[in-house]
Amino acid sequence: QVQFVESGGGLVQPGGSLRLSCAASVSVLSVYAMGWYRQAPGQQRELVARITSVGDTNYEDSVKGRFTISRDNAKNTVYLQMNSLKPEDTAVYYCGTYPLTYWGPGTRVTVSS
Repeated sequence: QVQFVESGGGLVQPGGSLRLSCAASVSVLSVYAMGWYRQAPGQQRELVARITSVGDTNYEDSVKGRFTISRDNAKNTVYLQMNSLKPEDTAVYYCGTYPLTYWGPGTRVTVSS
């Protein structure tokens, strides 16, 4: 069974950085495209960034130039480096397959002074 566990969330001030990690239970990263999604309070879940099995990336417009998605297939781990964080980035962040078939429980990111 495919399972993901996210980590690295927390409270950060505007302009700060966080690095999220997503560990997969089995060796799926060489097979699936992966994505980072987020859901803010009262909002629908949205795709923030995605990466193919060969490393091609795509970003939602509001995070371009600030977020970087990467993957380490040998470690079954996907990362999301988030820089220049803004209050509007506050959300629960989930990693999962793209399209979203399997996903983890999420990690909360709060950007506030």
